[in-house]
Parts: sequence; structure tokens; C-alpha cells
Amino acid sequence: MPTQRLGIIMHGVTGRMGMNQHLIRSICAIRAQGGVTLSNGDKVMPDPILIGRNAEKIEALAKAHGIGRWGTDLDQALASQEDTVFFDAGTTQMRPTLLARALRAGKHVYCEKPIATTLAEAMDIAKTAQEATKKSGLKHGAVQDKLFLPGLRKLDMLRRADFFGRMLSLRLEFGYWVFEGDLQPIQRPSWNYRAEDGGGMILDMMCHWRYVLDNLFGQVKSISCLGATHIPQRWDEAGKPYTCTADDAAYAIAELIGHKGEPVVAQLNMSWATRVNRDDLVTFHVDGTHGSAVATLTDCKAQSRVNTPRPVWNPDVKQTMNFTEQWQDVPDTQVYDNGFKIQWEHFIRHVVEDAPYSWTLPEGAKGVQLVEAALQSWKERRFVDVPSLKF
Repeated sequence: MPTQRLGIIMHGVTGRMGMNQHLIRSICAIRAQGGVTLSNGDKVMPDPILIGRNAEKIEALAKAHGIGRWGTDLDQALASQEDTVFFDAGTTQMRPTLLARALRAGKHVYCEKPIATTLAEAMDIAKTAQEATKKSGLKHGAVQDKLFLPGLRKLDMLRRADFFGRMLSLRLEFGYWVFEGDLQPIQRPSWNYRAEDGGGMILDMMCHWRYVLDNLFGQVKSISCLGATHIPQRWDEAGKPYTCTADDAAYAIAELIGHKGEPVVAQLNMSWATRVNRDDLVTFHVDGTHGSAVATLTDCKAQSRVNTPRPVWNPDVKQTMNFTEQWQDVPDTQVYDNGFKIQWEHFIRHVVEDAPYSWTLPEGAKGVQLVEAALQSWKERRFVDVPSLKF
């Protein structure tokens, strides 16, 4: 079968997410499997060029993973006619400008989330991308990796099978303890806790929860959110103390309009200052009239209406029921690949053969909209409506 080359400019892949999920587990894995298969059986082989500011670091990364092309000159890379896709996993603050430059250079664009730090910037770059599509046929996309997690795909299968009946509520619990850096080494970059550098739990995670809520549970109608900076001081990569200016936790309630038009209540708890006592770093507990389910990153368990036990409330007697054993596992019925890799394959097919693709920059702008609504709610201590965006 013929194999078509696709040149991809990969910017910002020396960071944790860009390197591990996008370069190693997506592009390198796609190359190792022989490329992406198109609908007619032909193959597309991604040919990345790594672009970054630190020449030594970017060269070492390229050599470590068999990438023959790398550089530090983004303008030169964008000027090349051999590379038609631009991907960005750098800083959120620079992203709208970089995406606009790539679009002006005639590149398809794909990027990490958030697509911007403000809704105005997000709307502007989304509209710019849409205009580029109309004028030049350029494609655009934003990462929405959580939709491809095995646990959420199983949860979505239950929803599509009408397992829940009328959906009532969702309880999302996310987070873990991020070390301060004085006693144990940090496991997240220090900029995550500085608002001036684009950090913050609300900015980082509300973008994810928006597309998860919209696609799996219902359209977001309004939100009430309380943010917090629980840990006021941390230590950076050099071991120097700094003041945390960004929120490291958020506690929110969102009103949703379910897929059947029913009201759904979503509780969203997220924290980098919590110690885990649950099945995974994130869990999604869904209750409905006909059944309930709890999904993790990889697994999902369910309890139907007819299998629901009858516990007895008696604070004077030790509880004898083992509630976690009363749920049934939703089995693996297929092989689940890496979620980032799956979306990369979708985007490559979208670019090469115009395959359907719904995870666009306007969808990314909706995530930034929820961020701003949550921040406004925190500031004004009230529910904030989340209207439909007009593009």
C-alpha cells in the first residue's frame, strides 16, 4: 500500500506533556506501527521536526527517539513547504500568537489546551482558524484527550445504551498531593502555581471538564465555583522558595441540560492538595433513575436499579455491607489505545482525507469560557450563566 509523508512541526515538546504524551506515546508510536491507515487502506507516515529554544535539549530529545530533524528557528520551520501541520504544546500565554502565525503561514494547526488564557483570545484565534478553513481549507484541532480514556468510553457506552434512565447527577473527584518541594522533589512544574505564568487549577482543568461534561453528560448551563490556594509557598526546580499566586484547588457545582433535556447536577472537586483514597486519581460517579456507574481512567463499574441493595442506617452498629463489592465491572470489549494517540490519528485523517473531526478550536474556546465563568463565580460568589458561544 502507498505511504504518504506528513511533515509536522512540533513545538514545545520538551515539556512533560508534550514529550511523553504527544511525541513518545503518539507520534513515535504511530511511526512504530507503520503510520496511520486511511479509509482506502493507504498509509500516512508522520515526519516530525522538533522545534524549541534550547538547542542542546531539543537535539538530545530528537536523537533519543530517532527523530532526524530538529531546530530552534520557528520562522524557518513555518516557511518550509515540506511541513504542513503545526502542533503546539508550549506555554498557554504564547499559544494564540503561535497558532495565528502558523495559520498565516498556511499550516494546519493542532494544539494542547487551554487554547488561550482568556475567552477573548480564544474566540479570536478560533474565528481566525475558521476563516482560514473557509479561505484555504486549513484544518484545526484542540486536544480533548479525556474523551478517549477507557473508563469514560465505557461510561459513554452505558449512556448510549440508556443504562442510566434519566440521568440525575455527576460527582467528579480529581487530584492528588503535589509535593511542595522542601521535603520531597516536586512532580509538577513550578509555573503551575504562579498565575502570572499561566498557572492555576481552574485554568488547567476546567477546559477538560467542559468537553467531558458537554459530550458525556449534558450542556453546561451555569456554574458556581470556589477556588483556593491551599499551599501558599512552594519550592521551584532550583530548590528556591516562591509565593504561590494561583489556585491549587477548586470546588464547583454546574447545572447541565442533559442529552434528553433533563436537568443534571455536576459536582466538580479538584485539588493538588489532597491525599488519594479512591480507586484512581480521577473518578466520575454518575447516578440515574435506572442505574449508577463509577468510572476511573481505565475502568468502569455499574449498579443497576434491580441490583441496588437496601442498606440500613444505624449509627450504633458497625456497617456490615461491603458497598464496593456490590458493583459489577463493565468489561473490556476492545483494545483501548492511548487517548492522545487516538486523537492524533483522527486529526491526521482529518488533514489528509478530510475525515470528520469535531474537536476544533471553537470547541477549545468553550473550555476557556468555562474557566472565565468559574473565575467570575469565585470572585463574585454566585452562579454564573454559561451561554452558547457564537462563531
